[in-house]
Amino acid sequence: MATLPNAFFQRHEAPRPAARLEAVPADTSCALRALPHDDVYFFCKQIDNSRLVRESDPKASPACWNVIGAACLAVVCLGVASVPKVTTRMEGYKLEALRSEEQRLLDERRALDLQEAQLLSPDRLEKLAKGQNLVTPGNGQVFHLETKPEGAVAMVK
Repeated sequence: MATLPNAFFQRHEAPRPAARLEAVPADTSCALRALPHDDVYFFCKQIDNSRLVRESDPKASPACWNVIGAACLAVVCLGVASVPKVTTRMEGYKLEALRSEEQRLLDERRALDLQEAQLLSPDRLEKLAKGQNLVTPGNGQVFHLETKPEGAVAMVK
């Protein structure tokens, strides 16, 4: 690494610069020590790679296709392995939807049975008959139709 100071690669302690020690007056009681790596300067060099042209590596193409093929195979294997779990979860959702629909239909059936029982109650029918001036027929007002003979499909004249 070109930017690391040489002090990292040396085993002994780097000497402090003498100019720095002479610049500090001796009578100052609050003088600071010299900072570590104070003698290291970084220089940024401008690099222009716009004229470079990358050459293709003939050995890289088969390796690239091998990696792509392995990745596709891994995705297919994971997809096939996750299909049963996904279908089980989806069927569970459908089953819960059917159970809630069954409960809703049972509640609706109970409500309709109750409404039918209220509509066909004898007290209500009697009130409706009185409202329309309907009365129970007398003994002489009832006529019984002829019964058909046993085993006959239609009346024979």
